[in-house]
Amino acid sequence: MTERNITVESIERLAIEDQEVEIVERKGIGHPDSICDGVAESVSSALAQAYLDRVGKVLHYNTDETQLVAGNAAPAFGGGEVIEPIYLLIVGRATKEYGDVRIPAETIALEAARDYLNENIPELDVGTDIVVDVKLGEGSGDLQEVFGEEGQTVPMANDTSFGVGHAPLTETEQIVREAERSLTGEYADENPEVGPDVKIMGKREGDHIDVTVAAAIVDEYVADLDEYDATVNAIREHVQRLAADYTDRDVTVHVNTADDYEDGSIYLTVTGTSAEQGDDGSVGRGNRANGLITPNRSMSMEATSGKNPVNHIGKIYNLLSTDIAESVVAEVDGIRDLRVRLLSQIGRPIDRPHVADAQVVTEEGISVEDIEDDVAAIVEEKLANVTDITERVIDGELSTF
Repeated sequence: MTERNITVESIERLAIEDQEVEIVERKGIGHPDSICDGVAESVSSALAQAYLDRVGKVLHYNTDETQLVAGNAAPAFGGGEVIEPIYLLIVGRATKEYGDVRIPAETIALEAARDYLNENIPELDVGTDIVVDVKLGEGSGDLQEVFGEEGQTVPMANDTSFGVGHAPLTETEQIVREAERSLTGEYADENPEVGPDVKIMGKREGDHIDVTVAAAIVDEYVADLDEYDATVNAIREHVQRLAADYTDRDVTVHVNTADDYEDGSIYLTVTGTSAEQGDDGSVGRGNRANGLITPNRSMSMEATSGKNPVNHIGKIYNLLSTDIAESVVAEVDGIRDLRVRLLSQIGRPIDRPHVADAQVVTEEGISVEDIEDDVAAIVEEKLANVTDITERVIDGELSTF
C-alpha cells in the first residue's frame, strides 16, 4: 500500500478469454442511447472550451441527463419520410454568470448539439426530423464550492463514486468494437445505405464466436428487396473478414435476424437510426467508457458522457482506470487479465483516491509479487498526473462511449 492507497492483488478467477461463455455488446454511434451520449459529450466539450475562452477556467456544469424521445417514420424503398420528429432534450446544470461575465450556456449547447448531429447522423434533418431543446439549471451551491476552490492545483472530487477499467480486450471484445467502428466509419462512407445505428452483440462459447449485427439500412439508397438483401449480405461478409484479423476461432456472423422477407418486415429506415421509429434513448444506458458493454466484467453504472472533466469522478475515474489498465498491460509482461478500480471520496483531491485497486490474473509461472512494484508505479504515475485526463477530454482525444 502506498501514500495514494494503491493495492495490487490477484483475482481468484479465470481470465475472461479463458471463460467458457463471454458476452459483449456495442451500441453504435447512431443508436438512440449513443446519440444521447454523443450529444451530451459534445455539449460538455463546447461548454468547457467556452468557459476557458471567456474566464480562463472550466466552471461547474454537467449535461449528463440528456434524453431522446423517439419519433415516427414511414420508410420506403427509394426514400420515405419522417412523420413525427424525434425530440431531444439536453438536460443538466451550467454556470451562466461568473463575476461580470455572462455565458450563454444554452445557446452554446444548442449549437454544439446541432453540429454533432449534422456530422454524425447525416440523413437526419436537424430542425425537421429532430427537434433539439435544452434546459440547463444552475448547479448546487455546495458542489460549486467543491468544484471552484481557488488556488487548487488538483481538484477535489465532487462525489463519492468509483470507476472501473480493464485490459487487455479479448478477441470477442475487439471484434465487436472494431466491427461497429468500421461499419459506421469507412464502410459507410463507401456504402451510404448503411446507417449509423449499428448494434453488435458478440457471444463466445468455447472457441466459437457468434456476432449478431443489427444495422439500420437507409431507404433512399435501396431500390427494392433484392438490393436490401445484397446490402445485408455485404455487411455479413465485411464483418466476417474483419473478424479474421482478430481471431483464429470459428466465427459466424448474423445480420438483421428479425427480418421477415415474406411479410416485408425489414430493418429499413429513413434516417439511419431506430430513434425515428419508437426507440427512445438516455445518456449512460449504452457503452461504458471503453466503448463496450461487458457483462463478464465489472462495470460502473456512472454515465461518463456529459459530466464535467475537471472533478466529476463518474467521468474522470472511468477514463483514468481504463487508461491505467491499458498502460499497465502494455508496459508490464506476464498479465493475462487486469481490472483497475478507483474509488473517490467527496471533497478529497482526485489524485488521492480512497483506494486504487489493481487486480490481476497472471500468466503461468508469474506471481503477483513478481510484478506488484511495476504495476503500482504506473498507477502512482497516472494518479499524480490525473489532470492530464481533463486536458485530453477537452481536446477531444478520449472517447467516453
